[in-house]
Amino acid sequence: MMLIPAHHFRDIERKPEYLQPEKCVPPPHPSPVGTMWFIRDGCGIACAVVTWFLVLYAEFVVLFVMLIPSRDYVYSIINGIMFNLLAFLALASHCRAMLTDPGAVPKGNATKEFIESLQLKPGQVVYKCPKCCSIKPDRAHHCSVCKRCIRKMDHHCPWVNNCVGENNQKYFVLFTMYIALISLHALIMVGFHFLHCFEEDWTKCSSFSPPTTVILLILLCFEGLLFLIFTSVMFGTQVHSICTDETRPQQTGPWPDSCQAASPLSSGPTR
Repeated sequence: MMLIPAHHFRDIERKPEYLQPEKCVPPPHPSPVGTMWFIRDGCGIACAVVTWFLVLYAEFVVLFVMLIPSRDYVYSIINGIMFNLLAFLALASHCRAMLTDPGAVPKGNATKEFIESLQLKPGQVVYKCPKCCSIKPDRAHHCSVCKRCIRKMDHHCPWVNNCVGENNQKYFVLFTMYIALISLHALIMVGFHFLHCFEEDWTKCSSFSPPTTVILLILLCFEGLLFLIFTSVMFGTQVHSICTDETRPQQTGPWPDSCQAASPLSSGPTR
């Protein structure tokens, strides 16, 4: 970790105006409470659309290639209900993770009035983000995509087109869990279907031609295996961070996101 010389702290503490609150003006039209949160990022929107497309592709293959042509109606009904329920929960969790405010700090709140309302104690240090002109709470980080400081920001995930933070982490955890479960379920069903097709006539195990059936199943295998590994790792990482009450470190030094630091009410050096 990079260390900052002690005299640098003293220089800052001798200049309470370092935060420059006069340069921070709250937005003229703040978003009303209850406004839907949505990030207008082209890459994130494309990734979110791809996520939905891949889930719907898995739905198509599972239903129209494996379950509907099957003559075992009990097997088809049970697996169809399970897979569709998990897929619905996965997409619902994805929407909540994407459209929920992750914990954005209000823009332009680094005003003189707000700083005075904090009633800082002598020696207490506060951080100001120069990018969105906000006083940053502990464990908040600035996201260059969302263009906001996010409380307890873990990372920005393009697959949900949003940051994973204080308010939407639970939805992201559920999303990764459900995707891992439907990926595992799909892989198991593909394995049983291949065994069934090898034992039976390939023309009777699917309503599609044998080459088309094989291609669709192989693509589903690749998709299921890739997302099973990816989402399982993400799910484990998120659960670990929740259990330890930690977020992934964003910076290597004590000055996150090139923030300005000051203690407007103190006159001595900070320890």
